[in-house]
Amino acid sequence: MGWKLFGSYFGGVATHFYKIGVDGGGTKTELILLDSSGAELARHIAVGCNPSQVGAEQARIILAVALRELTAKHPGPISHSVLCMAGNGAFWKETAAALKDYGAITTLDDSVPVLELATNGAPGLVLHAGTGSFVAARSLDGAVHYAGGLGWKFGDPGSGFDLGRRAIGLALLELQGLSKQGSAVSPLAEALRTHTGLADYSAISRFLYNDAGANAKIASFAPQVLALATADCGPAQQVVADSITDLARQVDQVIHRHFPQPTTKFPCGVSGRILNSEPAAFALRSLASKLQWPVELHFMDTPPIEGVRRLLARMG
Repeated sequence: MGWKLFGSYFGGVATHFYKIGVDGGGTKTELILLDSSGAELARHIAVGCNPSQVGAEQARIILAVALRELTAKHPGPISHSVLCMAGNGAFWKETAAALKDYGAITTLDDSVPVLELATNGAPGLVLHAGTGSFVAARSLDGAVHYAGGLGWKFGDPGSGFDLGRRAIGLALLELQGLSKQGSAVSPLAEALRTHTGLADYSAISRFLYNDAGANAKIASFAPQVLALATADCGPAQQVVADSITDLARQVDQVIHRHFPQPTTKFPCGVSGRILNSEPAAFALRSLASKLQWPVELHFMDTPPIEGVRRLLARMG
């Protein structure tokens, strides 16, 4: 990966310079500011900036405001910025080209930092799930490959949105079949009532189809689904198993495409709170064994921004 390197001189005068790293996802946008030695000076967290979720204009605004907030207390020359962003890569390249005073800007897919954490530059894979999900792999020739990240309309199994969507659908079917108010419901259906603040199928369905914030509400139901699955709620466990099985099919395709006839096991990082939860991790381990993946699963609790820091460190 070719980085455009700046020296430590601006206008012929030696000076300190700063570097900026951004991890922009669907749930949050996290930024770090480092000095020329790599020491952290500031960190800032903003709302998610995936243009597929918030729209192109709002995504640009979120990033621009977050960059200003990050650097407000540390004015000075910036040599490099690396933006690791969810969503359309061409959109972020165009956005980066319009940014001023942030040094040499490199835009990367949001899979690159977690792949860096998972494999340390060696061949291997990483599975990541937040609001969306993806699989990234570094093949034997060093090339990086990406699968998934299609967004809430078309896939992303194992993600917060997929778990929420599946669980809500199951709960709505249950509520739809109730013959009278006050009837007993499963813990999953009761959790959906609490989550939406609405009591019956019609009201919940109408809200989820018409409210502007419905997608966020669907994705934010995932932690409750995982908690219920951990507490042996059968419907919630089935939702997790089905979602992770679909993710495993995607992983299996990536392995067969990029690691044919392996002679050794490769590192496979598992990133994000969802996949590191007890029910999701159990499902992944079972499927990896059943499908005979040539990998060693490594469940990671290191946040992606630390992978961004490693990428910045390579810039000198």
